Amino acid sequence: MEPVLHPSVEPLAFLLGTWKGEGDGVWPGAEPFHYGEEMIFEHVGEEFLMYSQRSWTAEDGSPLHFERGFFHPAGPGRIEVVLAHPLGIVEVSEGTVEGTVVDLASTKVELTSTASPVTDLRRRIEVSGDVLAYALRMAMRDIELTGHVTAELRRV
Repeated sequence: MEPVLHPSVEPLAFLLGTWKGEGDGVWPGAEPFHYGEEMIFEHVGEEFLMYSQRSWTAEDGSPLHFERGFFHPAGPGRIEVVLAHPLGIVEVSEGTVEGTVVDLASTKVELTSTASPVTDLRRRIEVSGDVLAYALRMAMRDIELTGHVTAELRRV
C-alpha cells in the first residue's frame, strides 16, 4: 500500500518519480563527454524524499557516477539536501524551492582521505511537465566553480 505523502513534502511532489535521459559534461583538462542518466525521487510518508541517481557512458553503458540521499523541506521555499557519492564525498546543501525550480548550494563538503578534492557543488533542477532539466557546477581545490554537467531527463 502506497504511504500518504507527508504534507511538508507536498511542495516537492513535482520531483516524484523516475526520470531518465541524457546529458553532456565538461571538465578542465578533460574531453567533453555525453552520458545517460536516471534519477529517482520517492517518498515513504515521512518529511523527506529519498533520492538516487546513476549515470553511464553513452558509448558503451559503463557505469559513470552514483549518488544517494535525501531532499528535506526546511520551511516555506527552503530545502536541505544530504547526498553521498561513492567517490568518498558527502555533500550537504541548502537552497530554495520556487514553483518547480530547486536551487542548491553546498554548505559543507566532507571527503574521505582518498576522495577527489571537491570543495563546492551547486545544483539547479527545473521541472516543466514531464521534463526535468538540471545543471551542476563544481569546484575543486585548484579549480574554481565551473559548469560540469547538464542534462534533460523525462519522466518514465
